Amino acid sequence: MTRRLAQVAKKVGVSEATVSRVLNGKPGVSEATRQSVLTALDVLGYERPTQLRGERARLVGLVLPELQNPIFPAFAEVIGGALAQQGLTPVLCTQTKGGVSEADYVELLLQQQVSGVIFAGGLFAQADAPHEHYRLLAQRRIPVVLMNAAIEGLDFPSVACDDAVATEQSWRHLVSLGHERIGLVLGPSDHIPSRRRLRAAAEAAGGFPADALVQRSMFSLEGGQAAASRLLDAGATGIVCASDPLALGAVRAARRRGLRVPEDVSVVGYDDSAFMTCTEPPLTTVRQPIEAMGRAAVELLAHQIQGSDVPHSELLFEPELVVRASTAQAAGLRAATAPGGADLVAGA
Repeated sequence: MTRRLAQVAKKVGVSEATVSRVLNGKPGVSEATRQSVLTALDVLGYERPTQLRGERARLVGLVLPELQNPIFPAFAEVIGGALAQQGLTPVLCTQTKGGVSEADYVELLLQQQVSGVIFAGGLFAQADAPHEHYRLLAQRRIPVVLMNAAIEGLDFPSVACDDAVATEQSWRHLVSLGHERIGLVLGPSDHIPSRRRLRAAAEAAGGFPADALVQRSMFSLEGGQAAASRLLDAGATGIVCASDPLALGAVRAARRRGLRVPEDVSVVGYDDSAFMTCTEPPLTTVRQPIEAMGRAAVELLAHQIQGSDVPHSELLFEPELVVRASTAQAAGLRAATAPGGADLVAGA
């Protein structure tokens, strides 16, 4: 008990006597200090006294599917800062292959009496994945915000970048450069954002792309390389990818074949995550408004925690195409517009 008092007092920056007063429900402690002591108990893994267990902690679960994609650490930074401004402490829950599952994390967060949960990507975006843990949160009336397009039937507010607009921007950019065989690297077939992207590509192209020009992949550099290799086999000269790591994999696939980016193959990513200006070539990509989306998610969660009603609908944010050096005019168009190119075409 003495060790626990000392650790909590040190973390909060108060005396052990103050911690003792909070734990024993005695007066003489401000509400702010009281909440800080209770939060410190939760963070340090100590159980609250029985009389205090009915209160929710000032903790918020932040559940991420991974940290290898730079977009997720970027979201975590924005969300963590915005939560701190609301007097809330983020509990980062990152999934790893063979590690703790999303459902297991939810169970742990419920045990910690969290005030709410933000899912920045996750199984809610996959139609064929298990979703019982989301329904458990709804039954417990835990405030939740989803960041990404979600399956139907999950009654939570969500924040997402407009995947359809992002795909349309990428597709029209490549068409404007003279590309006619444009391939897509998307996530699994049950992935809701990928379904939206495929529909948007069909609308932009006036019909669904040929099967060979639509490749599915896990969201990794290696997956992007494998998918892009199949697109190159199908004759694609422009490739639209559903994430920046997928796009970097596509660049690698082209180079492994001795092709140049963008002279032979143009590649467009998605996210505009960290260091995309430092790749070779710098990546043309579609930027998500990370700051605005992260702050909106925290605001929606904070309103729920405070007992306010918020619309259980999707808040869509507009993406922005950022043109860099991984896209260029299609090789055939460059040849036609080069000096003497018209004679070459006419004589073909």
